[in-house]
Amino acid sequence: MNLNEIYTELIMEHNANKENKRSLQHADVCKRGHNPSCGDDITLEIAFDGDTIKDVSYTGSGCAISQASTSMMIDLIKGKSKQEALNLVDTFLKMIKREITDEDQLEELEDAMALKNISNMPARVKCAVLAWHTLKDAVEEN
Repeated sequence: MNLNEIYTELIMEHNANKENKRSLQHADVCKRGHNPSCGDDITLEIAFDGDTIKDVSYTGSGCAISQASTSMMIDLIKGKSKQEALNLVDTFLKMIKREITDEDQLEELEDAMALKNISNMPARVKCAVLAWHTLKDAVEEN
């Protein structure tokens, strides 16, 4: 199995995984992200414990890339501080823009590295970054 097949499999697994796709009982922040060009629409719900992201989930709909990217991001940020989450957003966005290409610098993104070649499909970039921009807005506003 080559790397592209592994990445495609990761995207499909995260798209199908509903563990992160749910409502939170006691969210401190709810932030909607919408991509009018393709119809992706998510709402992130975040519960904080002080400066730590205690729990996070999402609801909404969209293409496999937007849903998988959201799920991957949620797996990464649970238990992280707000600043750590913002740092991950920054790394992810730099990866998508090809400002960071060194695999060693991207290891912290774990499964989200599967989206690194999305920039080869410009129409899909907005799908991949929707959740990450939404998270950044939610954390900065809280």
